[in-house]
Amino acid sequence: MTTLGILGAGQAGSTLAYAAIGAGYDVVIANSRGPETLAGLVAGLGPKARAASPADAASAGDLVVVAFPYARDTLQPVAELAGKVVLDTNNYMAWRDGSFPEVDSGATTIYELRQQQLPDARVAQAFSHVQFHARSPLRVPSDALPGRVRLARPAGAPDRKALVTSSDHPDAVEQVTRLYDDLGFDAVDNSPLSESWRGAPGTPMWRHAVDGQSREELVRNLRRAERVVR
Repeated sequence: MTTLGILGAGQAGSTLAYAAIGAGYDVVIANSRGPETLAGLVAGLGPKARAASPADAASAGDLVVVAFPYARDTLQPVAELAGKVVLDTNNYMAWRDGSFPEVDSGATTIYELRQQQLPDARVAQAFSHVQFHARSPLRVPSDALPGRVRLARPAGAPDRKALVTSSDHPDAVEQVTRLYDDLGFDAVDNSPLSESWRGAPGTPMWRHAVDGQSREELVRNLRRAERVVR
């Protein structure tokens, strides 16, 4: 059985953990404060989950999710992530993370910076435009579910939504595609990482992050994106 390592136990990381376990995955989850602080979360996740240090979660994962924003000085288990497919859920939001001039100018993307930070891993953008919290405003009771759960549909469903992924590594795209499918979504490949700006906050496809979009709509919205440089 595939093990998903998750680095970051906030809203995104914990929601992905619940969803992955529901799809049959084992989960090893870590935060920056130590595995003992995750006892309540792991108890709720059940026997297919355990808490670990970031290095141990990175080592244990067949796939590893990075569920925290990019920062130049963030300490990461670089050695343990070598050779791994690393799914980056991050979005570049200068108001939250500070400004990166090379991203603002269009010289690179936030995911390329993460790839530089993890030179021996295979980084892929993933889950970056689906919400990990309740819909606002609530319309029906199911809107209280995180968007990652609320929008999931079985394969072949006529209203199945799609999520984008980008990577410089085709095998990483293949693995993200399988994970998306297991968790209830189609995949659209927007590779390489240098094209990932097409899914950044404020782009046409991003505007559908609340209620999702079909594969055809996502492809069309990615093509409509226009790069804004500062």
